[in-house]
Amino acid sequence: MAIYQPMHQTGELRIRAEKARAMLEACCLCPRRCGVNRLAGESGKCRLSGQVIVSSYGPHFGEESPLVGRHGSGTIFFTYCNLRCVFCQNYAISQLGEGSPVNSETLSKIMLSLQERGCHNMNLVSPTHIVPFILDALDLAVSQGLDLPLVYNTGGYDSQETLKLLDGIVDIYMPDMKYSDSRSGEQLSGVKDYPKMNRAAIKEMHRQVGDLQIDEQGIAQRGLLVRHLVLPNGLAGTEKTVRFLSHEVSPNTYLNIMAQYRPQYQAYDVPSISRTVNAREFREAINLARHYGISRLDKDYAPLPLISS
Repeated sequence: MAIYQPMHQTGELRIRAEKARAMLEACCLCPRRCGVNRLAGESGKCRLSGQVIVSSYGPHFGEESPLVGRHGSGTIFFTYCNLRCVFCQNYAISQLGEGSPVNSETLSKIMLSLQERGCHNMNLVSPTHIVPFILDALDLAVSQGLDLPLVYNTGGYDSQETLKLLDGIVDIYMPDMKYSDSRSGEQLSGVKDYPKMNRAAIKEMHRQVGDLQIDEQGIAQRGLLVRHLVLPNGLAGTEKTVRFLSHEVSPNTYLNIMAQYRPQYQAYDVPSISRTVNAREFREAINLARHYGISRLDKDYAPLPLISS
């Protein structure tokens, strides 16, 4: 049973949805705290007001192995984002607005369709700016039999207030840890306080769900799964990230260190990120994780010598 089901049975899920909706009146869903009245049709930095736009949905086989299994991760790609990453690989969705508006009833049907197709979980991509609408749809879907573990797949710029509304609802948190330096966050994603807010969010997520739990079939059921994309020229701040995870969250953190960075969108206009990540940079990131005791890596990398302390 997904952890949100008791919330539905007691009516708490509906209460949480209403509390989240109230946050839209002077929007404070994310750390930007734009303060616009999205219920009155105003839009903030995320470019959305009182609606949800979905780009696509269906079984996805390109996610982390504990999410994919045999039947795929039931992924819903939501349009727009609360970050402005100049290198976003999905910029047509996150920045240009590709997608179609849906209401809560339609979104609930999408959720149920993913379960009917045998997906192992319901994977919400870029959910931060539309949490109230997700909770509305979730409450409807649960009343019709939804029981998939809920994956909160976020860029990692999330507020404590919103995350606490999700306590007891989200089964698996999958945040990015993009940067360890505030200057990189400001230059590359348009937010000055990314490291501070991101680390506080990671701690709250781990408090709620703990380390990633995987069943005997290799499928994730509950817990924290962190993504870290290696950037050229050390701009992702890998050493500070893995040290933080090991010392302040858990050395048992499940971590996906990703090497697939390619210049996209506006990245060619930023010389420091206008090239791909090279093999040395990626090997160094893997070594750093192991040096700080992070051994639960998403891929079974060949043994590499540890860096000197």
